[in-house]
Amino acid sequence: MARRDLPKGVHRVRRRLAGGGSNWHFYVWRGGPRFWTGQERCPIDPDFFIAFAAAAERPKPVEYMTPQMVDDFLSSAEMPKADRTRRDYRLWALRFADEFKDDPAAMFEERESRAEVNDWRARWKHSPKQYDYAGTVVTRILNWARDDAGKIRDHHCERFRKVYQADRADIVWTPADREAIDALAPLWVRRILTAACETGLRPGDLIRLSRSHIEATPKGRRIKVRTNKRKRTATIPVTPAMATLIDSTPKDRMLILVNASGRALTEHRASEGLRQWRDKAELSGDLRLQDARGTAATRLLNADLSLAEIASHMGWSVRHAAAVIEHYARVSPDESDAVLTKLARAKGAEA
Repeated sequence: MARRDLPKGVHRVRRRLAGGGSNWHFYVWRGGPRFWTGQERCPIDPDFFIAFAAAAERPKPVEYMTPQMVDDFLSSAEMPKADRTRRDYRLWALRFADEFKDDPAAMFEERESRAEVNDWRARWKHSPKQYDYAGTVVTRILNWARDDAGKIRDHHCERFRKVYQADRADIVWTPADREAIDALAPLWVRRILTAACETGLRPGDLIRLSRSHIEATPKGRRIKVRTNKRKRTATIPVTPAMATLIDSTPKDRMLILVNASGRALTEHRASEGLRQWRDKAELSGDLRLQDARGTAATRLLNADLSLAEIASHMGWSVRHAAAVIEHYARVSPDESDAVLTKLARAKGAEA
């Protein structure tokens, strides 16, 4: 049957299925309600025309398409505040908008829409982290459209099953790793790793660490900084190694860490710079800048912070903080006895 034999105004969209093949979705008009789904491009089933007639009796609302919903979300207060997260959300939101560009936002009120979103996410099933992230962004957009914007009555894309599991408790920068970097890397890279291992700050907080964050205390100094990710104020004792790094910073420079040219770092450059010298030092490819947080947990324990304080600073559970420190002691034989003794004492205090 030719396209002109479809009822006037009917909008047709082809959807590919994750397992192969495709379905055709038919809407009363572009942006209107869906009234039929099937594998035929031009159905001749009488029920098709009956369903169309029933749906066409509904009053035609103002069209509100999925791309418009995504655009509205991207300019809303619901968008995350951190720059890196905003970029990631924008990337996945635009992918979602492109996939469902011919569909009205109201389609997500239908139960079947969950399967369609899962079919779309399945393109990234080779990467569990991306697969989960796609679902997270879609859920947040639709929650906003339902709860804040009032653009849809409900949706069926909540509580997607997570498949990505990350446990990096066994990945830490040991003294031997740090010595390997110190033997090869330029000063600006060595300073990044030292600051990360001594403070436990994330890359986004490390790159903006400045003299204004250093405060004097009755027994020494501390770093007081409002973190990017959790928007909490972190108070970190300045360890001897961190004190040396701060004191060696040129007096006319506010930033503690800079790039090779003396300019401000980006998160990517800080992480990538360390990765390049990690590879040159032939260290494990699993090591990343953020894995210095495990080393920092041990440094903070040695600085007499409680397990609860360390866990709160890192955004971990007390159990995870203890597991990370215990692993560090196992892979750092020179420090094992002292660290394990302090860990046992800290666990006893938390009990």
